[in-house]
Amino acid sequence: MGSSKPWLNPAPTYRPLDGGIWDSEDDAPGPRCSHTLTAVAATKSHGPRLILFGGATAIEAGPASSSAPGIRLAGVTNSVHSYDVVTRKWTRIRPAGDPPSPRAAHAAAAVGTMVVFQGGIGPAGHSTDDLYVLDLTNDKYKWHRVVVQGQGPGPRYGHVMDLVAQRFLVTVSGNDGKRVLSDVWALDTAQKPYVWQRLNPEGDRPSARMYATASARSDGMLLLCGGRDVSGTPLSDAYGLLMHRNGRWEWTLAPGVSPSPRYQHAAVFVGTRLHVTGGALRGGRAIEGEAATAVLDTAAGAWLDRNGLVTSSKANKTHSDLDPSLELMRRCRHAAASVGARIYIYGGLRGDVLLGDLLCAENSPFESDINIPVAASERTCTGSKVVQPGSVGNYHGQSSDGVLPLSGGISLSTMDKNSMEKLVEASTAEVEAVRTVWQAAQAASTSPSDETSASDENTVAADTASDGSDVEADVRLHPRAVVVAKEAVGNLGGMVRQLSLDQFEHENRRMMPVNSDTSPLTRKVTRQKSPEGLHKKIISTLLRPRNWKAPVDRRFFLDSYEVGELCHAAEQIFMQEPTVLQLKAPIKVFGDLHGQFGDLMRLFDEYGFPSTAGDITYIDYLFLGDYVDRGQHSLETITLLLALKIEYPENVHLIRGNHEAADINALFGFRLECIERMGENDGIWAWTRFNQLFNHLPLAALIEKKIICMHGGIGRSINSVDQIEKLERPITMDAGSIVLMDLLWSDPTENDSIEGLRPNARGPGLVTFGPDRVSDFCKKNKLQLIIRAHECVMDGFERFAHGQLITLFSATNYCGTANNAGAILVIGRGLVVVPKLIHPLPPPVNSPEMSPERTIDDTWMQELNIQRPPTPTRGRPKPDQDRNSLAYI
Repeated sequence: MGSSKPWLNPAPTYRPLDGGIWDSEDDAPGPRCSHTLTAVAATKSHGPRLILFGGATAIEAGPASSSAPGIRLAGVTNSVHSYDVVTRKWTRIRPAGDPPSPRAAHAAAAVGTMVVFQGGIGPAGHSTDDLYVLDLTNDKYKWHRVVVQGQGPGPRYGHVMDLVAQRFLVTVSGNDGKRVLSDVWALDTAQKPYVWQRLNPEGDRPSARMYATASARSDGMLLLCGGRDVSGTPLSDAYGLLMHRNGRWEWTLAPGVSPSPRYQHAAVFVGTRLHVTGGALRGGRAIEGEAATAVLDTAAGAWLDRNGLVTSSKANKTHSDLDPSLELMRRCRHAAASVGARIYIYGGLRGDVLLGDLLCAENSPFESDINIPVAASERTCTGSKVVQPGSVGNYHGQSSDGVLPLSGGISLSTMDKNSMEKLVEASTAEVEAVRTVWQAAQAASTSPSDETSASDENTVAADTASDGSDVEADVRLHPRAVVVAKEAVGNLGGMVRQLSLDQFEHENRRMMPVNSDTSPLTRKVTRQKSPEGLHKKIISTLLRPRNWKAPVDRRFFLDSYEVGELCHAAEQIFMQEPTVLQLKAPIKVFGDLHGQFGDLMRLFDEYGFPSTAGDITYIDYLFLGDYVDRGQHSLETITLLLALKIEYPENVHLIRGNHEAADINALFGFRLECIERMGENDGIWAWTRFNQLFNHLPLAALIEKKIICMHGGIGRSINSVDQIEKLERPITMDAGSIVLMDLLWSDPTENDSIEGLRPNARGPGLVTFGPDRVSDFCKKNKLQLIIRAHECVMDGFERFAHGQLITLFSATNYCGTANNAGAILVIGRGLVVVPKLIHPLPPPVNSPEMSPERTIDDTWMQELNIQRPPTPTRGRPKPDQDRNSLAYI
């Protein structure tokens, strides 16, 4: 039963939390079952909350009206209780407006800071199929009944509902009082008037069922799990419901072997892991033992229990009395929700006893969609409150993925036909490369000093954003880019021309893998002295845009002592700077350089260089990270940039990339280059000292409070600039948070048509973010443009999210295979953004030294890049690469 794959993390162990605090007994939800538990995002006045609604609060003896003979529903309620996960306080809330009728076995879904309820059964029979919305956006809570035109799903109970692709309310299965159902309905929350549409998905369709669970993964897949069929037989299968970009819906049977069939259980996604708990077997007998806690890892296509990989369904006979945590999970008709990496469970039914306890577990440290703060007293998931008696009912709860209000015009996040199969192709090498960093970042996300992931979709912009009234110009991209002709020799050697942006045919071909009110002018940075003008020596040696030549013997001209002095001087400057730099235009922005020092010299030569003999007196320079690895001259690249920073501390600016981390640059060339060019002892010492410096680098930059620059992106957790500012430096990747991981590692989705969040092929737990995330982030922070690097793009720059985001890459012919152009962005005083490009150099004709990036004896780096190839070009078919490679880092 134990997993043979160590990167497949077993199901977690649930433990009771203290029941929380409340002002009066009426605020405590008490024992109940068949309720819903829904996680909603934070607002201005509240942290993230769990919303508990409805359910049965008592049981009575009598004729069997459910799967548990001898008991029947009683005390069905429509009360609403809120649990603040930070303060651990329960509060009964009484929203204004007409509430839904008392009900149980209903369905609920979170939509930002709202919760939508539908269906169920109550004292008067089936509830209507009206949609009720509980609006928690501000302190004036209110019920709304949504007007939906035409025919809908009709009254039903024991069904499931969730928000798919952050846009579509999808409801599946249930019982209408006459029969068990298998139909699927969807409501587009972005289109008014609201209309239910009955879907006819293709693929392997699930059978009719009730008391199943369903939870939507953040990238837009709804996973239906278990249930009870028309004959009363519990089911063990799971199906993914996907919507393709052409609007076609499709069912896909999930792989793996479930630990047990079940119904009246609970399930909720955290990242790509569906956490399944409890449930009942035929006759209402509760699932016992290890099978009561399971995880379906959709990225690996495997079911896991607490012992690891499940290879066969197990009998229900176990010695749960030997393990109190197993007895704790013997329940059905409970509800579950997730907040960050936490899974919460409330209530349920065990035999003829109602439960009123709150349980908690931590997801695998590699996966989480949101980084949510919790009180320090709750971080250990321990408590002593025991369960209390009480009646009968149903099932599940939903998680909040930071989804948008019901009226938001959000377009579809799609997956292709083989989405499930692609997710199953998990790469062990990918996991190993990112595993250490991700695990530590996730573990650190539970520390009291962690940043708040402000996932409230309705809050005003953070104070870090400008109100826009103090800057006359708006950001706009110039309609033409400046391009150096491809011919680099002969009479055409210096030709520069301008091309319309519409002529860039490769733009969609990407290579995959502070206090803002403080003006920078009031924060004078002291120039640091280096011994005997060390930084001037470096600038004199390396800043030769026209005639720099790579050293013939590959020996680096600095020793380890000089490297240490250089790093110390630069480090003192970085320590004085804020985490988010506040910069002014005009400014030049550079993307990834990756040790391709020859390209840096070419860009300096063609478009100006930072020197009093160049243009430093009237324009600043900003570099977006990834200075080292992959290329052959990482040492020249990083030492020159540090020397320029020391010489011009208020004009040259560096922020951190994902390769400015020891765990990464130990694998992708920088460590090897230090050893090969400086000797083993000096090389390892220098490499270590550089990485200590990297921990002090700023993490982002704001230009005129209208343009934000970062290395990776906003991922799933970054909703305000303030979150980045709160990251304290020095910071290591393994001591960082999900905010840091998203900032340095996340990417935009493949194109503007793919919205929301999707798994990122770079590694487990990493995400891509859609144009909707970009638009929302810019709107909330009053920004007009995001400039990021991190991905090789064929034309050196690429627009995304209708021009609200630009990916920038400055190294040409990445890894000697991509044949891509390199680019910089020049932002003028009027905030007009002009792309300026260079093309790859042609192969050397007679003089190899004319092409410094192609020295013949640099075979060591070529071999390294063969072992760890770059990610394939976006827009080209992705070959079936060796999955033991680290191609996606």
